[in-house]
Amino acid sequence: MRAVTWHGKRDVRVEDVPDPRIEEPTDAVIRVTSTGLCGSDLHLYEVFGPFMTPGDVLGHEPIGIVEEVGPQVPDLRPGDRVVVPFQIACGHCWMCDRGLHTQCETTQVTDEGSGAALFGYSRLYGSVPGAQAEYLRVPQAQFGPVKVPEGPPDDRFLYLSDVLPTAWQAVAYADVPPGGSLAVLGLGPIGEMSCRIALHQGVERVIGIDLVPERLGRARARGVEVFDLTAFDSQDELVAAVRESTGGRGPDAVVDAVGTEAHGSPVAKAQQQIAGLLPRAWAARLHQRAGADRLAALYLAIDLVRRGGTISLSGVYGGAADPLPMLTLFDKQIQLRMGQANVRRWTDAILPLLTDDDPLGVDTFATHHLPLDDAPHAYRMFQHKEDGVSKVVMRP
Repeated sequence: MRAVTWHGKRDVRVEDVPDPRIEEPTDAVIRVTSTGLCGSDLHLYEVFGPFMTPGDVLGHEPIGIVEEVGPQVPDLRPGDRVVVPFQIACGHCWMCDRGLHTQCETTQVTDEGSGAALFGYSRLYGSVPGAQAEYLRVPQAQFGPVKVPEGPPDDRFLYLSDVLPTAWQAVAYADVPPGGSLAVLGLGPIGEMSCRIALHQGVERVIGIDLVPERLGRARARGVEVFDLTAFDSQDELVAAVRESTGGRGPDAVVDAVGTEAHGSPVAKAQQQIAGLLPRAWAARLHQRAGADRLAALYLAIDLVRRGGTISLSGVYGGAADPLPMLTLFDKQIQLRMGQANVRRWTDAILPLLTDDDPLGVDTFATHHLPLDDAPHAYRMFQHKEDGVSKVVMRP
């Protein structure tokens, strides 16, 4: 089959790889009909190379048709249309019973000290072949896949794999009080969808902050109050403007939907680049023991949020030795919540919104649809924010 494979920093290729097959009785194999390109895929493209092996298959946002199921997958049949969550969870362990599917004790990658295995996301998360491919082996298929109806286009349901539950959890963790305000840093796919969900749930004021004109325009068109980073000479000016618009205190909650790809932090950027020049084993140890993120977005969130407010982190951070302003966090009495989205915890609440009324605008959420063979171009375009790109969907 054809699949998108990693071969080094900024080097992805579409190659022939072996077809997946049933390996465990709880497996299924699906034929992928659409697959998303996620902002976190860019971390593998740019930053987390030390944990990758040339030839690894990328991707974790699939929808498709069941081709084959193992004998311990009672609720799926060949021909079923399913969305597959990005994490692999059993659904019955102690963690899963508590809705913490990203900490599944059945699939935890204990050798790396990581949580539940993820599709297409390095040896830190199990080196599981990913979903930017024609076919996908799905472990723990007795729980993970979400059956969706035939008829509507793939885009109606595709985002149940990652974007929708990640944004839903980001807003839930923000815990905006009635009549309160929410600021969202970064209006990429997760940030923009967080804004849409917050508005749909009745958050009174939703503020979006970014520097890409197309992203600001998309958010503004949905009723978000936007602030353009490029309109301010300094972070202090931006913070002052947002505070002035929120009664002088700052927003009640902030979603950081940027993560480690934030602009700034030249020292951390240099460390990441130096690590990319080391042998993979050396670089991996550096990341795991002394890795530092580019923390501009998190620092901005800490500065912005009102005293006693909440920061919800959905952007990916991976540093092991990040310097945090603990005095400020403590003094401002900030609540901090974070983590990979527990996809199946939220899907039942989201599914009723994926109707013909389309209140979240999923049908038109993707800005680009490309064939899978165009993946190298898609990665470059997405990284450089070219051609008004916000969300890319690829079709094998």
